[in-house]
Amino acid sequence: MIGAPVRTAAALAPAAVASDLRTAGLLAILAAGAVAFWFVPFGIAPQAHKALAVGLFMIAAWMTQVLDHGVTGILGCFLFWMLGIAKFETAFSGFADTSAWFLFGAVCFGLMVGKSGLARRLAFGVMRAVGHSYPRLLLGLILSNFLLTPVVPSGMARVVIMAAIAMGLADAFGVGKGSNIARGMFIILVYQATIFDKMVIAGASSITARGAIERFGDVQVLWSQWALAYLPCDVIVMIVAWRLALRMYPPETAALPGGSDYLQREIRAMGPWSKAEIRAALLMSLAVGLWVTDFLHQIPPPMIGLGVGLLAIMPRIGVLDADDVRKINYLPIFFVAAAVSLSNVLAQSKALDVLTTILFNWIQPFIGTGWMSALVLYWAAFLYHIVIGNEIAMLATSIPPLMTYAKQHAIDPLALGMIWTFGAGPKIFMYESAVLVVGYSYGYFDNKDLLKVGALLSIVTALILLVLVPFYWPLIGLGR
Repeated sequence: MIGAPVRTAAALAPAAVASDLRTAGLLAILAAGAVAFWFVPFGIAPQAHKALAVGLFMIAAWMTQVLDHGVTGILGCFLFWMLGIAKFETAFSGFADTSAWFLFGAVCFGLMVGKSGLARRLAFGVMRAVGHSYPRLLLGLILSNFLLTPVVPSGMARVVIMAAIAMGLADAFGVGKGSNIARGMFIILVYQATIFDKMVIAGASSITARGAIERFGDVQVLWSQWALAYLPCDVIVMIVAWRLALRMYPPETAALPGGSDYLQREIRAMGPWSKAEIRAALLMSLAVGLWVTDFLHQIPPPMIGLGVGLLAIMPRIGVLDADDVRKINYLPIFFVAAAVSLSNVLAQSKALDVLTTILFNWIQPFIGTGWMSALVLYWAAFLYHIVIGNEIAMLATSIPPLMTYAKQHAIDPLALGMIWTFGAGPKIFMYESAVLVVGYSYGYFDNKDLLKVGALLSIVTALILLVLVPFYWPLIGLGR
């Protein structure tokens, strides 16, 4: 018996060696491609050229998952610094950005509601209101996610709130992180949080886009008109996402085992609220209350998330201790920080200007307000966002030239800006959004899930836009 584990390890060794060799080989290919790009003359400024070489290496490594996303990010930041492309404070500037530390607060939220038992209690409360069948619960979660969008103006904050309920539901169904029930709930909730922000002026990216459209397009952007323009898309996307999750991730069980009797037994068994649950509930209520009323106090959502996350660790206030914090996987936090750093380096080195110029030189002949223009703008924004992982940087640098072109050619700037902003919503890679990384950090879905769901919903939203822009938008005063 003592020798059995040794033989098992020996049997696994060749597979591990082969995997390491494949990883090293792919990493060498990506590095060789970056070096080749570095030395090929493109006629652009040297700093921009070098920044693009390292940036393309980082993006390719993230796409292929040759290394952990966080490790790749740290490596890229180091290369920016080591190769003299950017100073240390710029190369690692993302670590001083709110997004990375909001993610830390979000992780603390997840630990808090799980450890205290609050997630399970919330889940049973939802089931009592909506029903105990998985399809009805999933639809209720999707609808709640959408209704929270204008109330909680942060995709990351909404993911934290909805994740607490989803974790409890997975536990109630008796399934783990790798189950279809858990994966289906999490990937749909997290993905929708990234695109709902573009259909309503609620998140940082759509707020940035609105400001740029008004400033450079010389048009008024109304919250109501924006929401009305995408309302049909909201409804269709929710229905399609619901059916897609049920089809791609068929639940192991269609209803809660034991049905309503089990539900009532479990609610009784939980008994009165524990001190840990009360503390967790108060902290969650504090965060949600501050997020909802941010128009009064102007406290940024990341500050609220991190602040309440830190309170969850404080003795006699929170429910976490130092051991819980030590167990946190910090690589997703490094990943978000590195993605922000990449955008900052590209902006400072003027590489972003090079990319924007190339992009608009290509799409200008197709820009208009017809269905072809909508198609080109949507997919151009979609692809451009793959290169520029940060939504805010992408929109802030690309909307001004788009608005200038629209005014010069008597095209509705608002319609073009809205299409372009919407094109930044669909995503297929994790590094494209801090919201996705927050959801990913819970461990309920992986990159393959995002690629499958993201690709399908990207096509669906493109098809919806082809109908909305030429037929529906003129009825509400857009694109005339």
